[in-house]
Amino acid sequence: MKPFRISIRAAAFGFSSGRFKSGNVFLLALTVMLLALCSYTEAQQSGKAPRIGVLITGSLSNATRRVQALQRGLRELGYVEGNNIVIEYRYAEGKSETLPERVDELIRLNVDIIVTDTSNAITAAKNATTTIPVVFTTANDPVADRQVSSLAKPGKNLTGFSILALDLNGKRLELLKETLPRLSRIGFLTRVGPAIGQERFKDAEIAAKGLGLQLRYIGAKDADDLERAVDAAKRAGVQAFLAHPSTFVATNRARIIELVIKNRLPVIYGSRDHAEAGALMSYGPDLLDNYRRAATYVDKILKGAKPADLPVEQPTKFELVINLKAAKQIGLTIPPNVLARADKVIK
Repeated sequence: MKPFRISIRAAAFGFSSGRFKSGNVFLLALTVMLLALCSYTEAQQSGKAPRIGVLITGSLSNATRRVQALQRGLRELGYVEGNNIVIEYRYAEGKSETLPERVDELIRLNVDIIVTDTSNAITAAKNATTTIPVVFTTANDPVADRQVSSLAKPGKNLTGFSILALDLNGKRLELLKETLPRLSRIGFLTRVGPAIGQERFKDAEIAAKGLGLQLRYIGAKDADDLERAVDAAKRAGVQAFLAHPSTFVATNRARIIELVIKNRLPVIYGSRDHAEAGALMSYGPDLLDNYRRAATYVDKILKGAKPADLPVEQPTKFELVINLKAAKQIGLTIPPNVLARADKVIK
């Protein structure tokens, strides 16, 4: 609140020789109250709480912990939702085609910053505004996807955090091979159509060849097509799956886990959410840490920093999660050397 000063001459209120009339005393008190009220109103207007838009590609149920990590990061920096910051949430429920509409809703609310997650959501935000700062939390490859100019100097109004998707598929394949020494053929499970899935497959295929593995593209048209895709993969001799980190895979997590357990096929995912939900294992960046760190960029931008000058940061924490219950369900014993490297073991 801005300080205010009141300087009132006694003569202005009819004071004479230090003698006060009761009416003038009342007038003085009323004037002071009015001036204080005006000052308070001015302070409230000038100290308007910033409004943050949070755009999530998936559903509330799938993203709850990640959103909570963002909220926790903001609280650590002194931002209390509903007090000195307002947060507007929009969920696409796994329907990427609705993302432009969700972004438009946030823009109409005059948000100061948009925080978003996947490549589809980032692109939707990029296409919708060139002025509102956008902080992304889980970009696959923002340079290759033409969302930023470079990691060091993003340019324009987008910046945030990458999940290094290209570099991690090789590590996931290594873990599968160590877990299944006789493994030779792996299915790359993704959705048919999106070019990004095909590009990631090609990158993973190079890593697979280096490990002496065959990688087969296993695409499903939609959720209803998943059973056919898994059955076809098994008939083709696929012994395990590498699940492509994508909105499609995340949205259909429960169905995929059900199918791979039914067919006794090991699968490795890109984030711990899947292993905790019943998949065999996951390896990738700590996404909760990415969301918590995104709050630091929100804070910097609110204090005047430009997204163009904030470098895209890479993950600082990676984790291997193994679900022994899932291993038992498919009749698999995890080798001790793999188990010893796990950051978390679910029993």
